[in-house]
Amino acid sequence: MAHTEHRTPPPAVEVDLPAGRLRGALEDGLSVFRAVPYAAPPVGDLRWRPARPHPGWSGTRDASADGPSAPQMYVEGGDPVLGGHGSPPFDEDCLTLNVWTPGTDDARRPVLLWIHGGGFVSGSGSLPGYGGETFARDGDLVFVGINYRIGPLGYFSPDEDGEAANPWLSDQLAALHWVRENIAALGGDPDDITVAGQSGGAVSTAALAGHPRAAGLIRRVILQSPPFGLDLPDPDAYRERTAAFRELAGAETAQELRALPWQALIGATGGLFARTTRWGYWPTPFLPVVDGVTLGRHPVEALLHGAAADVDVMIGWTREEANFGFGLDEGYAAATRERVTDRIAETFGAEAAPAVYAAYEAARAGARPADVLMDLITDELFRVPSVGLAETRADSEHPVWAYQFDLQAAAYEGRLGAAHCLELPFVFDNFEQWSHAPFLAGITPAVRDGLARTMRGAWIAFVRTGDPNHPGMPQWRQYDAKTRTTMRFDSAVTALDDLAGASRRLHESRRAP
Repeated sequence: MAHTEHRTPPPAVEVDLPAGRLRGALEDGLSVFRAVPYAAPPVGDLRWRPARPHPGWSGTRDASADGPSAPQMYVEGGDPVLGGHGSPPFDEDCLTLNVWTPGTDDARRPVLLWIHGGGFVSGSGSLPGYGGETFARDGDLVFVGINYRIGPLGYFSPDEDGEAANPWLSDQLAALHWVRENIAALGGDPDDITVAGQSGGAVSTAALAGHPRAAGLIRRVILQSPPFGLDLPDPDAYRERTAAFRELAGAETAQELRALPWQALIGATGGLFARTTRWGYWPTPFLPVVDGVTLGRHPVEALLHGAAADVDVMIGWTREEANFGFGLDEGYAAATRERVTDRIAETFGAEAAPAVYAAYEAARAGARPADVLMDLITDELFRVPSVGLAETRADSEHPVWAYQFDLQAAAYEGRLGAAHCLELPFVFDNFEQWSHAPFLAGITPAVRDGLARTMRGAWIAFVRTGDPNHPGMPQWRQYDAKTRTTMRFDSAVTALDDLAGASRRLHESRRAP
């Protein structure tokens, strides 16, 4: 984002870390350190290799300005929903993090580590909307936002020289270990780390929580709109996609691929979108790979086994997740009943598809075929697998806290509904940093601000105590097999029993075609 010219720089603040001395800035009473390297730059021969430790630095390193974001596709002027999700400069040397802390003292505050989403191809931990000011100040927390490799640099591997897949996950593990080793000097408690993420970042959060190298490091996780319904490939299933990418990039060998400028790799991503997009499915040209080495199982499974079974979990979704990608698309708006029924058959089988269509149609007044399709995609990718996690943990010693975000966007005559990502500015409660986002236009300020206070307060309470309840909201009980309590965040905040019951029951009956 553009910065105001000729402004007086904020006062400096310095801190000694195990890695070296940092000079950050004092911003509105918070100590802020930006573009702090947590791993060696993954450039040259280190492209696509697991994150390596950063060698540290001598002298005092300036940490007063954001560094480059991970290379990604970029369109001037942004998109019609978010208005953009990552801005130049971009550079492969991007494995850095930003820290907001009330003080570089020994107060040992709870730590919130944020992992941005973006369909595995976009986003940045230094986006103003993901700034940690409100959490650090109002929650007396230490907030850490990270950059990590995305798109072809994070979710592709040359697969020729024995290197493992999933560079993105190695980056996040390196960041988590950096926090563990350095956060005490920044006023945080290394034994009280909550990891939170949205969308692809929520998948990352779950993968981290269940990773052997993260055992004992994470106390809590917050999963905002995790697309746990994604069918994550193994290396064999992914190979066709990586072969297509090689062809699009015009390089075959690992040596040739490493010699390409990152701009050429990002340029080939658009072609991979075109080749991998299927009608009625969320486009994901790059995906995490369940290789049995770096990622042992689907991330949703990771939260049910081993050490991760003891981690506190908050999970939620928005009511109309899929409207983010499809609600403004004229081609989808013109979908016919027949085509949507055929898409349903791919999940439920041809025999059951008409009845499933009818069930979705009956659940939404005046539903068009496009509405049925969007509700189906929302259920398949987000709501039903999230409820499935809650169901599985319901009667364990560590059930989950579940929520649904229902506030409808007023923009575009309401066609977005409560779309994917809409809860983000409410959770961060920093709407001035989201002023570029079209999907917030027209929301009544009083409703907006009241809901944001409630949500941010719940997130802070959960990070601090493992319980999101606070005096400004109705009682929020954990999701158990009897009540299935789910908090509904809307202009009125209400705890409801079995809020997603219709979707849950419908999909319990689904079978492969």
